[in-house]
Amino acid sequence: MSKDPGAAYGFSPRRVEKPWGWELIWAEAEQYVGKLLFIRAGEALSLQYHEVKDESWLVHEGRARLELGRRGDDELDVVEVGPGEALRCPPGTVHRLTALEDTLIVEVSTPHLDDVVRIEDRYGREGTSAP
Repeated sequence: MSKDPGAAYGFSPRRVEKPWGWELIWAEAEQYVGKLLFIRAGEALSLQYHEVKDESWLVHEGRARLELGRRGDDELDVVEVGPGEALRCPPGTVHRLTALEDTLIVEVSTPHLDDVVRIEDRYGREGTSAP
């Protein structure tokens, strides 16, 4: 066995800058991905859904406005979430998170990182998966 377990089992987290803040991918495996999402106060993720990706969030710090619904719904449910609250967005769930204050989210998902269908985006991104 290697004397450096990190050589065989380690993972180098990678930070991806986003117009709303950043994400830190801290785990990436065949079956799952782990991320930290930092959303600056007043900024928002895209209104989006995923065809295949199944994701779960835990609010670690901050407060945010969350819009949720199913594709084709006329209206989305709107709730405020804060530290310790968790939710799941199965495939097809339309969702958008807007940070009311600086917010840190722990995300665990299936590994379909390019599966993003944007409906609206305040930063002009279209299609899927642009930073």
